[in-house]
Amino acid sequence: MSKHAALDTFGKSGNPVIRSSAFDASASAGTERMTLDGAVNKTAIMLAVLVSTAAISWNFSGPLIGLITFVGIFAAVVSSVITFGFWIPFIGFIINPRPYLAPRTWLIFAAGEGFLIGSISLTFETIFPGIVLEAVSLTFCVAATLLFLYKSGLVKPSQNFVLMLCSAIFGIMLFYFGAFIYTLVTGTSPEIISGSSNFSIGLSLFVVGIAALSLVLDFDIIEQSAERGAPKYMEYFGAMALVTTLIWLYIEILRLLAKFRSR
Repeated sequence: MSKHAALDTFGKSGNPVIRSSAFDASASAGTERMTLDGAVNKTAIMLAVLVSTAAISWNFSGPLIGLITFVGIFAAVVSSVITFGFWIPFIGFIINPRPYLAPRTWLIFAAGEGFLIGSISLTFETIFPGIVLEAVSLTFCVAATLLFLYKSGLVKPSQNFVLMLCSAIFGIMLFYFGAFIYTLVTGTSPEIISGSSNFSIGLSLFVVGIAALSLVLDFDIIEQSAERGAPKYMEYFGAMALVTTLIWLYIEILRLLAKFRSR
C-alpha cells in the first residue's frame, strides 16, 4: 500500500472540500513550499479568529450585530465557494476550486464561520443550557483522539477505507440536499433530521462517526502534500479544509446532543 494512497486512490479526502488535484501541485523553483508546521499554525490562527467572532455573535445582540453577522456569513460563503469550488447535484453545475486564493480568503472564511457558529450555538444553548460546552469538549476530544491514532500509526487510510468513507460522505451530501429540498417544498423539516427517535439518533451517530473519520484523511493529505513540496498557499487551503471538517463535526455533535436532551 503506497504511503500516498489517500491522494492516489480516490482523488479527494473525506472532507468534501479538499481535492487532491489541488493538493497535488508542486512548488516551482525558488518559491516557498508548504510545511506541516505552517499548516498547523494557520489552523490555530483560524480557530482563534473563529472563536473570537463566535464570542461577538454570542455575547452581543441588536440590529447592528445582526447585520454584521449576516455580512460575515455571506462573506464566508463567498470565500468558501471561490476557494473550494462548488457543485450542485443532479444538474452538474460546477465551480472549480482555486486553492491559490486561500491566502486571501482564509481569515474572511474563519471570521464569517465564527459568526455562524456563534448564532447556531446560542440558539441551542438557549433551549438546552450547557450543551455548547459539552459539544465543544467532545469535538476537541474526538479531534485529539483521531490525531493521536493517526500520528501513532494505529489508523491509516487504506484504499478501501478511502473509498468507503468518501462514498459515505457523498451519500450524506445527497441526503442533506434532498432533505433541504423537502423542507423548501413542505415547509417542515423531515422527522429523521429534526426528530429524536432511535432512528434519527442512529443517523446522527453515523454522521458524527463519518465526520470524525474524515479528519484522518485530512491529516493524511495535508501531511503528504507537505512531503511532496506543495506550494506555500496550500498551508492556507489545508487549514481552511481542516477547520471546515471541525465545524461540521461540532455541528453534528451539537445536533446529536440536542436529540438526546429532547427525549
